[in-house]
Amino acid sequence: MLPDEWNLNTRRIGRRVLYFDQVDSTNTVAARLADDPANDGVAVLAGEQTAGRGQHGRRWQCRPGDGVLLSVLLFPPPTLRRPAVLTAWAAVAVCETVVRLTGLQPRIKWPNDILVRGRKVCGILIEQGRGAVAGVGLNVRQPPEYFAAAGLPHGASLSQFTDADLDARTAAEMLLRRMDEEYTRLLDGDLATLEASWKRHVGLFGRDVIAERYDGPTHRGRLLELGFDGVELGRPGGPPLVLPPETVRHLEAAEDDG
Repeated sequence: MLPDEWNLNTRRIGRRVLYFDQVDSTNTVAARLADDPANDGVAVLAGEQTAGRGQHGRRWQCRPGDGVLLSVLLFPPPTLRRPAVLTAWAAVAVCETVVRLTGLQPRIKWPNDILVRGRKVCGILIEQGRGAVAGVGLNVRQPPEYFAAAGLPHGASLSQFTDADLDARTAAEMLLRRMDEEYTRLLDGDLATLEASWKRHVGLFGRDVIAERYDGPTHRGRLLELGFDGVELGRPGGPPLVLPPETVRHLEAAEDDG
């Protein structure tokens, strides 16, 4: 089935938007376009996914038309191909979009979930091959009973936090414009603005945290710094520990952190 195509007056991301009523996975469709560098910035949207996936092979579920099922194909320069940078870029763009749609301040749950009042409204999946694909699943209109029936007690949609009549396409357009603005800033060499926004939305700076590594021990300490150069933990009786962000599987507040 051929997609509908529409265009945004953006610099790069969303100049071409391909909309499918149904696909297996928007990330898969976007990755198939990576053979042609001219597809840089192409966005793939779907009303429904039959095999949507999230982090660590989990399945991403969404009723048709109730959410933003989006993947963006990019060919970033080497300095921006880092998973930490791409994840932060997508997460910050989602957070700023959520603020505009609901008026609420969301939080990034490390590394790639977006929470509103402690409930998950969005997941992000970065996959890299010939190009880099940023997948975003943003819940927009699902009622609370949908998440209960799906066995997702911590899930929520944006409509549960606002009286506004939200629309998935409007949310997608808003998100694409924000992603384009943030990415343009990165291409212009400004990583500092993204880093500061990422740090603010993670919201753990100065708190006692637990950092679980992918390939090593779990560490505990006070979060002294969070940036693309490292996650810095202060530990009693020893020098600070700096972990590359790509090595940190989970970063969360310590249970007894008051």
